[in-house]
Amino acid sequence: MKKTFIKFLLLVFIIAAYPCTAQQTHFEKSNRMETATYFEIISFYKNLAKNAGIIKIKEGDQTDAGYPLLIVLVSADKNFEPQKWHQQHKVIIMINNGIHPGEPDGIDASMMLVRDIKNRKIILPSNVVLAIIPVYNIGGCLNRNSYTRVNQNGPLQYGFRGNSQNLDLNRDFTKNDSKEARAFAKIFQWLNPDIFIDNHVSDGADYQHTMTLITTQYDKLGAVAGKWLKDIFEPQLYAGMKEKNWDLIPYVEFDAADLNKGIDMFYETPRYSSGYAALFGTFSFIPETHMLKPYKQRVQSTYDLMCTFIHKASLNAMALINTRKETLAAMMQQKIFPLKWTIDRSKNTGIIFKGYEQDTMLSEATGLQKMFYNHNKPFTKEIKFFNTYLPTNEIKKPAAYIIPAGWYEVLERLQLNGVIIKNIEKDTLINVTAYKIDEYKSRTIAYEKHHGNYAVKTSSTLQNILFLKGDHIITLNQITNRYIIEMLEPTGDDSFFAWNFFDAILQQKEGYSDYRWEDIAADVLKNDVILKQKLQAKKRADPAFAKDANAILNYIYKNSQWMEKAFLHYPVYRVEEG
Repeated sequence: MKKTFIKFLLLVFIIAAYPCTAQQTHFEKSNRMETATYFEIISFYKNLAKNAGIIKIKEGDQTDAGYPLLIVLVSADKNFEPQKWHQQHKVIIMINNGIHPGEPDGIDASMMLVRDIKNRKIILPSNVVLAIIPVYNIGGCLNRNSYTRVNQNGPLQYGFRGNSQNLDLNRDFTKNDSKEARAFAKIFQWLNPDIFIDNHVSDGADYQHTMTLITTQYDKLGAVAGKWLKDIFEPQLYAGMKEKNWDLIPYVEFDAADLNKGIDMFYETPRYSSGYAALFGTFSFIPETHMLKPYKQRVQSTYDLMCTFIHKASLNAMALINTRKETLAAMMQQKIFPLKWTIDRSKNTGIIFKGYEQDTMLSEATGLQKMFYNHNKPFTKEIKFFNTYLPTNEIKKPAAYIIPAGWYEVLERLQLNGVIIKNIEKDTLINVTAYKIDEYKSRTIAYEKHHGNYAVKTSSTLQNILFLKGDHIITLNQITNRYIIEMLEPTGDDSFFAWNFFDAILQQKEGYSDYRWEDIAADVLKNDVILKQKLQAKKRADPAFAKDANAILNYIYKNSQWMEKAFLHYPVYRVEEG
C-alpha cells in the first residue's frame, strides 16, 4: 500500500511538472547554448496557441522557401483585428525575428516572451498588443551550420544570412525581390504598427555592452514625432534597461575607429526594415546584441528589451498614438520631402561608452602584428554621438504622378505597400513635368541581384503629353505620400530607378546608318537654326569633337526630332500643384 501511494505521488509530481517542461524552449533545454530549428519554433507556438485564447497564429503569403510567412498575434482581450485595435487606442508592437537567421537571439527571446505572457509571468497590458513574426527568413533558418558567423560567440548551430534566393532580406524592403518582402508588406500594411522592432546581432568592434539599439532617425520622422521619440520615449527605454542592469547604448557602427571622433547615428535608408517602417510614420528600432557576448546573455537582454518596450509603450500609449496620428496627418500636408540626409557635425550628444583599449600583439596566423581589444584594459568614457541629420536633395511634392501602364512591376509594388492608384479613363492630354536622366553611375559588382544606379542627375521640362486610357495616376493626398515620393523620385537613395526597375530607358533602341543619316542631318541643320548654332559653338569649344565626323553626326541625331523619345526620359511624370 505504501509503495502504491509513493508511486501515485510520483505520478502526480510528473504530471504537474510536465506542462512546465513541455513549455520550455529548445534554448532553455540546451542550457541556453542552442537555438531552435524552424520546425521546433513553429511547433512551439502552435502548442502555445492551443486553448490559449490570447494567442492566434495568422498565415501570410508564401515565402521563397515554399512555406507561408506566419505571424503570432497576442492580445489580452482575445481580439485579433488590427482595425479594432486602432479604434480601441491600443499600441500595436510588431516584432520581426530571424531576418538574418544566423542572428537568432530574437527568435528564442520571443518564444519565451509569448510563453511567459500566456502563463502570466509577464502581464501584457490591456492597451498593448503584439504581432510577432517567429522567423522571417525561413529559407535561411532551414540552412543551418556552425561556421558562417565567424565573428559570433554562439549558439552552437544557426541559420544562414541569405534566404532561398541568397538575398539579404534586410536590403529588400523597397525592391521586393523576395516573396518574403511582399508577404511582409501585406502584413505590415494590415497591422499599421505603431512600433516596429527588428531583432539583430551586431558585427564590428569589441566593447563591454551587451545590447545596442538603432533608433529611427529623429529628423526623418518629422519635428513632432522626432522630438517626442528623442526627448521622451527613447530615454525611458534606456532607463528601463538600466533598471534591468543592462547598459544600453546606440548602435556602434565602427571597427577599430577613433573614438575621439565619436560615432554616428545609423543612416537608415528605406532598403532597411527600420528605414522602410519610418516611411509610414512608425517608430522603428533595430536591437543589436553584441556578437562576442555569450548567447545566454544576448537572448536575455533581447527578452528584457522587448519587455521594456511593452512596459513603456503602455505607459505612454495615448501620447505615442496621438503623436503618430499627428505625424501621419502632417505627412499628408507636407510640401517638401528630403530624399537624402547628412550628419550635422555641429551638434552631438554625449554618451557613456564602456569599451576595451586597443592593443597589439604578434599574430599566429600571419606572423605579423595584429590589433586586438584588450579585456584586461577596460575603460569608461564619454564620447560624442552625432544624432542630428540635415535634409538634402529636397523635392517639392507634386499633386500627382502619372505612370504609363507598361511599368506594371512598379505599379504592383506601390499597391502592395498601400498606395491608392487610379486609372486614366480616356486618352487625355496633360501638362506635366518630365525628367530626363542626364547622368548616372551603375555598380560594377552585383549587389542583392542588382547593379544599382547612383549619383543620378536629372533635368526637367514642362510638356503636354498624351496619356492613354489605362495609364495610372497617383494623387499625393495619401498617408503613403512619403513612401510614394521616395520610391518614384529618381534621385532617391532606394528609389525604383536606383534599383534598376527603369533601366530599359537607359538603352537606345533605334539608330542610323551613317551614309543615310548624312543627307538627312544636313536637312535637319538647314531647318533648325538653333541646333546649327549649338553645333557650331560645340565645335569651337571642343577641337577634338570638331574633327570627329561620327561624333558630329551623333550630336545632330540626338538633338533632332529623329531621336527616339524614350531614351533617358524617365517614364514617371509629375502633375504639379497649382
